[in-house]
Amino acid sequence: VPSLRKSVLEVLDNALRGKETSNYELEFRTKSNEVRYLLVNATTRRDAENKIVGVVGVAQDVTEESRRDRAVKAMANELRQLVDTANAPIFGIDVHGNVNEWNNKTAEITGYSKEEAL
Repeated sequence: VPSLRKSVLEVLDNALRGKETSNYELEFRTKSNEVRYLLVNATTRRDAENKIVGVVGVAQDVTEESRRDRAVKAMANELRQLVDTANAPIFGIDVHGNVNEWNNKTAEITGYSKEEAL
C-alpha cells in the first residue's frame, strides 16, 4: 500500500535520525481487505558507542478500541444534530447558572444566537 509505506517510512526515517515516535496510530488493510489499526512506537537502536544502528518498533492492535471511539464520536455528532435541529427549544444551564446549550429553535424564538447566549 503506497500511502501506508510512506507513513511507515517516515516513522522509521525519524527513528533512524534519533527522533522517536510514540503512540502513532496507523490504519491499514489486511490481505483480506479488513481495516485494522495499530498503535506504533518506534525507538532508535544504538550500539555501545551510541551510534544509531537500527530501529526497534513495537505495535499494539487497537482496532476494537478505535472502532468504539469512532462509533461514540458518530453517535455524539448525531445527538448534536438532533438537539440543534429539534423542532422544540432546547437549552441547558450548568450548576453555576451559565447557559451551556442553546439550540436553533431556542435562538429562533428568543432572537438570541447561540453565540450570544453562551
